[in-house]
Amino acid sequence: MDFLPNSSERLLSLMLALGQYPIMGPRIRMRMREELYNRGIIDSITFEAQVRDEAIQTQRVEGLENPFSDEPKETWELRQNVVREQLTDLLFSRHLSFELLEFVIADVMKEQGNLPSTDLRMAINPELAPLDMVFEQALTIENMPEAERANFEARLEESRVVLLRTMISDQLRFINIAKEWFTISDLAEIRRRKIGMGRIGGKAAGMLLAEHILKNNTDLNTLPSISTPESFFVGSDEMYTFYAINNLTRWNDQKYKTEEEMRSDFPAIVEEFKHGKFAPALLDQLQTMLIKIGNKPLIVRSSSLLEDNFGTSFAGKYESIFCPNQLSLQENLHDLTQAIAQIYASVLNPNALLYRRAKGLQDYDERMALLIQIVEGKQHGHYLMPHGAGVAFSRNLYRWAPQIRGEDGFVRLVWGLGTRAVDRVGNDYPRLIALSHPLLRPSNEPKSIRRYSQQYVDLIDLKDNSFKTLPVHDVLDTEYPPLRYLVQEEEDGYFQSIRSNIISHPEHLVMTFDELLRRTPFAERMRIILHSLEQAYRSPVDLEFTLDVETDKAGRPDLTITLLQCRPQSHLAETSVEPIPANIAEKDLIFSTDFMVPQGRIQDIEYVIYVEPKAYFKLGSHTERVSLAREMGKLNAALANENFICVGPGRWGSSNSDLGVPIAYGDIYKARALVELAGEGCGLPPEPSLGTHFFQDLLESQIYPLALHMDESDTVFNSKFFDGTPSCLEDWLKTSEPFAKCLHLIRVKDYAPEASLKILMHGESSRAVAFLTYTK
Repeated sequence: MDFLPNSSERLLSLMLALGQYPIMGPRIRMRMREELYNRGIIDSITFEAQVRDEAIQTQRVEGLENPFSDEPKETWELRQNVVREQLTDLLFSRHLSFELLEFVIADVMKEQGNLPSTDLRMAINPELAPLDMVFEQALTIENMPEAERANFEARLEESRVVLLRTMISDQLRFINIAKEWFTISDLAEIRRRKIGMGRIGGKAAGMLLAEHILKNNTDLNTLPSISTPESFFVGSDEMYTFYAINNLTRWNDQKYKTEEEMRSDFPAIVEEFKHGKFAPALLDQLQTMLIKIGNKPLIVRSSSLLEDNFGTSFAGKYESIFCPNQLSLQENLHDLTQAIAQIYASVLNPNALLYRRAKGLQDYDERMALLIQIVEGKQHGHYLMPHGAGVAFSRNLYRWAPQIRGEDGFVRLVWGLGTRAVDRVGNDYPRLIALSHPLLRPSNEPKSIRRYSQQYVDLIDLKDNSFKTLPVHDVLDTEYPPLRYLVQEEEDGYFQSIRSNIISHPEHLVMTFDELLRRTPFAERMRIILHSLEQAYRSPVDLEFTLDVETDKAGRPDLTITLLQCRPQSHLAETSVEPIPANIAEKDLIFSTDFMVPQGRIQDIEYVIYVEPKAYFKLGSHTERVSLAREMGKLNAALANENFICVGPGRWGSSNSDLGVPIAYGDIYKARALVELAGEGCGLPPEPSLGTHFFQDLLESQIYPLALHMDESDTVFNSKFFDGTPSCLEDWLKTSEPFAKCLHLIRVKDYAPEASLKILMHGESSRAVAFLTYTK
């Protein structure tokens, strides 16, 4: 689908092209006017009359009244010449094609004998020329015979870099990789699907780079069925147009406000953006796109200029919104523009602004492009969802068994849309897969397998035109084609594979994915894909994907893996291994755990922010618990220059406050570790957050995630330290009574003078110990 540039884009391209011919320009414009006259767009008399009228208008703007008496004749003639050239450019850009301009320029140049026709396209400067001319020159070179092309390789690479920088990303690390994998034809296809001006942003850039690495890697020619969704790209400059039309630039100072001011303003910002209007040219192109794709569900995804770059993933900071797209054209267009407006508003989300502030990016001119994709999936009844979806990491930072190879990576897999794989949701679990040992679970106890299996599925309800979350057993039935690969039937503590469509107890079906891992090459293909991308990126990567499982005529499974997103993988800094002391005194041992421990070390911890579990769960409402999280955010800011960790109940970062403290990134980003307490009275059993957006935040900020299962005999939790040490919260933060009862600030020296806290984490042996060290 070709999206024609709007009138302002065409005019800009024309002016840039003519700017390269400062001496020949008047002759070229004379020929341009001849084309306008000959094609009946305007006649010479009307044209010159319009030139005179507009020249007089410019005199009035400059304070003159009489065109003949107030300025010399030669100045008046100069004024008319300038207006004549501007009007020529304007009318030509509105009514005639850029290709015709190129023909006119070539003809004039040949008449003057300045250039042989065969060398004309090699005369432009890619840094200054409009994209049409850069593409034409580069495609000409790319299509030359190999021997002839050798003389123009440098010019071809220059053009490729200019196009990458202009259309996709200006991040140098991205460009240095991308120029090895994109051809000019590839870039032309991207431009064909691009809507509006500006770059297409980081999320789109990562997806496209991954696609072309895998497509153009000759070592992977035998790897079948890798694809990307049908995608369209809205340029980042369209956000500025939206701001200007709706007078929204007054919100530009949000990033310099206090956190409290940001959070107070944001609901009003969202409402104002949702009531905003869009430029007619953009609406026309979006409507054209909807007509072409029909009633296929869409997802509108953020793709900001900073997103998915090295060291700044912005994971989960901006919106992504599903549009089921099942209504009339105008209703679908309304839903689409509402989604776009909400994503534009999310640029001013306090969590995104605080993330930028923490990363030293507060002053960067952040612009939001958009990635619009057709939702991957197959219809089952009136529901649409993929057979599988998830996030895959090329490096496994947390191993639950010593034989697991970290370099083979891991996958977080769910049935349905991938939202449940990347977000910390309620009482639900994805399947964690160590790609070196796909069938090796953290626990093989039947009760644990059922408990840690997926309970809900995210999907598109085509009948209701909505995104829904439903219980697995409300959707799953024996007619679902890939059923045997997804579930097993539990009987008396044993799990059996599905052998027929006759299932005696559907409620006994458990989402295990064991047959997928056992009977298909899924794990092997993911290892190959991740390894290839890591090599090309020269960095570990993570990617989001969907999975389709079909059966061929011989009854063999046939897999299609669709890439949705790829970015450099966040990681904790490498630290030297230090032995854990053998004889730590009981009073000095603060906690220990063996639940999925990372590798690392934290020294000189002076404070512990402690949320007391019983008092937390006594808070009467979700609103109070969210308010508590905001109080923690204030304490996080106050302790910015101190060494501290956070300890508290349940799954932190979940949207469900019944499961744990609903903190956001901005509430804890200065902490050194986040320790989650689980067990009776403390919340659900610990769930590894590997692969979630929350997990990405922790790794990027070098915050070590730890979990203590309080009901396990090997876990140590020093209640005298946590519950017996007086809180010094009032020294740092004035807070109200309900919060003071559950939010404590422990100064380590108040428990043991001359002491500080140290945490040693051994990923190899999966053990972490926090203990006191003393200054001598």
